[in-house]
Amino acid sequence: MKFSVFQVSRKGGRGTNEDRMGYCYTRDAALFLLADGMGGHPEGEVAAQLALQVVSAAFQQETKTGIKDPRAFLASSVLLAHRQILTYAASKNMLDTPRTTFVAALVQGDSVSWVHCGDSRLYMVRDGEMLARTRDHSYAEQRQDEVPPGAKNGEKTNRNVLFTCLGSPANPVFDVMGPINLQQSDRILLCSDGLWSALSDIEITYDLGLKPVARAVPDLVDKALEKAGANSDNVTVIAMEWETPDNFEETRGSVTTDSINDGVFASTVQAGGVDTIVEDLDDEAIERSIAEINEAIRRTAARRNG
Repeated sequence: MKFSVFQVSRKGGRGTNEDRMGYCYTRDAALFLLADGMGGHPEGEVAAQLALQVVSAAFQQETKTGIKDPRAFLASSVLLAHRQILTYAASKNMLDTPRTTFVAALVQGDSVSWVHCGDSRLYMVRDGEMLARTRDHSYAEQRQDEVPPGAKNGEKTNRNVLFTCLGSPANPVFDVMGPINLQQSDRILLCSDGLWSALSDIEITYDLGLKPVARAVPDLVDKALEKAGANSDNVTVIAMEWETPDNFEETRGSVTTDSINDGVFASTVQAGGVDTIVEDLDDEAIERSIAEINEAIRRTAARRNG
C-alpha cells in the first residue's frame, strides 16, 4: 500500500482540546481514526482517547490473520470501544459517563470502508468532486420530523443535537459503509465538527480536491479557525491520499508499506493516561469480546430477517 497522510489538531477558542486522532497500519491494511470528546459530560478527552486506543488495539489483533470482513470488524470494534468507555466510568464510580463521537476509515488492499457515530465526519473526494460524505446522527440530518428532547410547545431548539454517541447509557447508533474500490489520488478526510461547522461541503471538497493533503489540511484548518473567530470549537483533521504503485512519489507524509515485514504494526495513536484499562484488554480479551459482539450482531440480523 502507498498513501500520503497529514493530520492537524488545534484548540481554537476552547479551554481544552478534547479531540483525538491517529492512524495505524500494517503491510496490508491501514486504519485512520478521529474522535471528538463531548462537552457537557465529564472527561470527554478520555472517552475520545479510549475509543482510539481500543479500536487500534482491535485492529492490531485482527490484522494478525487478516480482516476477512471489514464491515463486521468496524461494527464490532465500535461496540467494543463503547463497552470500554462504560467500563472506565464504572471503575471510577462516575455518576455521568464520558462520551465521544467517532469516525474511522479502514483501508485494506485497494478498498476503503468506514464507520461513524455522531457528527465527526468523513469526506471522500475523487477527481475534485465529493464522492461520499457521512450523515451526522443529529435531528437536523436524520430525524427531521422528530422534536429533540426538551422541546416544548414549538419552542426553538438546536436541531443539530446528537441522538447517539459512544459512552452513553444506550447502545450507540452507527453507520458502516463500503467497501469502495480506491483509485489513484482519491482523498479521504476525517474531521471533527469544528471544521465542517465553519466551512461548507463545497469549500472542503474544493481544497481537498485541488491540493495535496499536506497543504489542504492545514489550509482548511486555518480557514475554519479564522471564520469561526474567537468562539471556534476544537478543529481536528486527518486526511489520506491514495496512491497506486506506478504513481507513488516521495512527498511530505508519504507512507509505503511494501518494505514492512508481515506482523509489523505501526501506530501514531498515543496513550493518554487511560492505558491501564487498555492493557487489561489483552489479545485474548479483544478476540473474545469481538467474537461476542459479532455473535450478537449476527443474532440481531437473524431476528430482523426472520
